[in-house]
Amino acid sequence: GRCWRSAGMMADEAGQRWREEPVVEGEGESEGESGGEDEPGVRAQPAQDRTDALGGRSTIMEGKSCLLKKLEISVSEAEKRTGKNAMNMQEIYTVYLIETRPIDSQSEDENSVPDSLWRRYSEFELLRNYLVIGYPCVVVPPLPEKRAEFVWHKLSADNMDPDFVERRRIGLENFLLRVASHSVLSLDTILYLFLTQENGWKEAVNDSGFQAKADSRLKALNATFRVKNPEKRFVELKHYGDELQSVISQLLRVRARVADRLYGVYKVHGNYGRVFSEWSAIEKEMGDGLQSAGHHMDVYAASIDDILEEEEHYADQLKEYLFFAEALRSVCRKHELQQYDLEMAALDLTSKKQQKEELATGTVRTFSLKGMTSKLFGQETAEQREAKLKLLEEQIVDGEELVKAKNLECEDFVTNAWTDIERFKEQKNKDLKEALISYAVMQISMCKKGIQVWTNAKECFSKM
Repeated sequence: GRCWRSAGMMADEAGQRWREEPVVEGEGESEGESGGEDEPGVRAQPAQDRTDALGGRSTIMEGKSCLLKKLEISVSEAEKRTGKNAMNMQEIYTVYLIETRPIDSQSEDENSVPDSLWRRYSEFELLRNYLVIGYPCVVVPPLPEKRAEFVWHKLSADNMDPDFVERRRIGLENFLLRVASHSVLSLDTILYLFLTQENGWKEAVNDSGFQAKADSRLKALNATFRVKNPEKRFVELKHYGDELQSVISQLLRVRARVADRLYGVYKVHGNYGRVFSEWSAIEKEMGDGLQSAGHHMDVYAASIDDILEEEEHYADQLKEYLFFAEALRSVCRKHELQQYDLEMAALDLTSKKQQKEELATGTVRTFSLKGMTSKLFGQETAEQREAKLKLLEEQIVDGEELVKAKNLECEDFVTNAWTDIERFKEQKNKDLKEALISYAVMQISMCKKGIQVWTNAKECFSKM
């Protein structure tokens, strides 16, 4: 469709300019973000390797199959670093190691070293913002949360907590895999630069002019309240996005409360272990049985930490669709803006035609400043009226062309966006079904382990 082709052209032009202009290492990037050679753990590519990798784009990116079929992508580790921010103040931040390897080279050489580079979370945000603006028809996959939400009391809300950083690493990898498997997004040149080039990809993003294409929040709000004939399917989809976000939020809150209660129930079983151990010290015949039963209670109490850690991964899968709801609404807002522009263009055309009719007949249907001026200072001359009629005719022709173009743009948007929304719905149903089944299986397994602990305790008591 037109909007996908224009976004692809925007990315290709930016990538071409980036290839034609020499890039100075570290230029335009603040310390700590450039991932230069002075930083520990950075495996920077030599200049020749970078040129070859970008030149290899014709091999990697040619064809219409998704990038994930041609390139293995992983976010393999996270690392804390210290550097200066834009305000020249010291800060601690986390970087993530992206590793890529062409799938063809894997079959040829199993031990080939993957290309690797470090990215900050803010760079992932820039990439996603570019994709959202460049591909308005697409439900762009969301990033993992920047700070922990829906946490239970024993879970740290610190965004530097190792467990949180690890879950975010998994979420960032999932984001890249979703984008790289998308039939449209995966063909974007700037995505390929992000994955394979240490420096220069930000310049390519800026050269694409994506910021100039961003719609203002005020304009979006105006369109929401003033659009008269929005597509019914998009109105319903927007409401569905709101309801999906509400339902998943409630589900995550319930899960956090259950985790709190469950943690307390499991840990209090440790008191059984302590009491049985103390009791065993004053018994002779019953001592060994009580001691063994106490050990099983201690194991049961300690098992909750691993159980709830596993639960967090299922919670993160639900959170992804919590954020997907906003991506759905973003597509709906873009439709409202396009429909609003179409309606404003049609309204302006109607106004111009009415002015022409009034000027030709000399009758004014509605009160206007022009009508008052004519009464006060007399009618216009024939030459003036002829000149205005000619100007109005030109404006009407331009207006008709604009309305026609806006109408086609809206039709293209609806067709392309709905195709991607149907793809998203299919993906959502599959993912959430698998996540909920896996969560239920985990709960069943947890209950079976609890039954086994009490069965073992019963055997200990039987032998006393």
